[in-house]
Amino acid sequence: MSAAWEPVIGLEVHVQLGTASKMFSPVPYRFGEEPNTLIDPVVWALPGSLPVINEEAVAKTVQLGLLLGCEIAPVCKWDRKNYFYPDSPKNYQISQYDQPVCRHGSVEIELAGPSRAEMGPHREVRLTRIHLEEDVGKLTHYGKDSGVDYNRAGTPLVEIVTEPDLHSAEEAYAFLTCLRRMLVHAGLSDCDMEKGQLRCDANISLRPAGSGKLGTKVELKNLNSISGVRDGIAHEIRRQQRELERGNALRQETRRWDAEKGQTREMRGKEEAHDYRYFPDPDLLPVRISEAWKAELAATLPERPFDRQRRYLERLGLPYSTATVLIGEREVADFFEACLTEGGDPVIAGNLVANDLLRERRGSLAELPIGPAEVAELAGLLAHRTIAHATARELLAEIVQTGGSPSALVRERGLEQRSDTGELEALCREAIENSPKAVAQYREGNAKAINAVKGQVMKATGGKADPQVVNQLLEKLLAD
Repeated sequence: MSAAWEPVIGLEVHVQLGTASKMFSPVPYRFGEEPNTLIDPVVWALPGSLPVINEEAVAKTVQLGLLLGCEIAPVCKWDRKNYFYPDSPKNYQISQYDQPVCRHGSVEIELAGPSRAEMGPHREVRLTRIHLEEDVGKLTHYGKDSGVDYNRAGTPLVEIVTEPDLHSAEEAYAFLTCLRRMLVHAGLSDCDMEKGQLRCDANISLRPAGSGKLGTKVELKNLNSISGVRDGIAHEIRRQQRELERGNALRQETRRWDAEKGQTREMRGKEEAHDYRYFPDPDLLPVRISEAWKAELAATLPERPFDRQRRYLERLGLPYSTATVLIGEREVADFFEACLTEGGDPVIAGNLVANDLLRERRGSLAELPIGPAEVAELAGLLAHRTIAHATARELLAEIVQTGGSPSALVRERGLEQRSDTGELEALCREAIENSPKAVAQYREGNAKAINAVKGQVMKATGGKADPQVVNQLLEKLLAD
């Protein structure tokens, strides 16, 4: 990207809420059902059918607004957004126009750091609004033919609209990653993009660097994954820059991202709000959201992921890499904190969960034979240097499969570390005598050469020697 141009990006993120039924109908929604089986007269808007508001969907939208620091409207109303398209069985969509549930607020994002072990910069991306509406059906194209499945039609959908606060494809990627994690942590949505539960449109324009005036906006659709959003935006930025530097004027339009060909294609001119002929829905009353209800909903919300990350770093002393893995999933973070409740050392338990347990798991942690108590027990054995780290990893992998008590297994198999200095010193002297080349390199200033000598001691003890004691003894003997 040339330094002469500044990209300006705003996102419109659609998230399907995890509710038991549809937005205005008692019909349930489940992904993967036979096409056109989860429908009823309300979904079709047949004469005589009336919509009924899904309270759970409104509650989840309010919770999302509270998580993101939004202003929650004391009263929100419903509007009909009129358009004619095959995926809309009613030829209108019940949505919100001038009185949405949430306004303003922001999403905290973390950008890439110098390395995986170092935290990158955090900043806030401002939101314009969050409104609640019903989803449309799903079109599937077969060559020249198309089929439509209305099972998804009518499911509760929130649209999260950002301010034009993003300035690169990487920032858009970070925004969606952080937003998705927050929604999943709070239990508001599974955000599975493959199931259409999270979809994103991007509005992209370029302006001369330093200019305060926005350029011509292009809306980019058909972004089916978070990496697809990043790649599509990056391509569109390059395309717009190329056109502008050739002296060509851009026009406001909607383009689609072709992931297979790695390019965007024109779809249509961009619609304005008046094209949809919004008007208040005559069948639905406005919703009042009281302060008491807001407080009740706020009390059920979990700690936000980045707040957890800061607590792990500042109060528990965890390394950044460990803390970041732990907050990646709420189940993992909750499991780790249960280990602390069982008395596990935070740093050791955090390392066991983030690096060893997650490598061994297959599915949910709740289904494993190992629980927080066993991980805390392993952490205690490591903290007291009863066993070596290699032994702890082997035991954890075994207990994940078969269950069992770490302490009992250590006793039964004699896995305790050997730390008798008299016995280990004799082995260290023998290893020094058998390693003249490594000893010479160490004494010439190659500190890593001591590992070759240490390896002989560990081999002689079957890996049961305390590495720290061995290291201290070798350093003392080699200095004499």
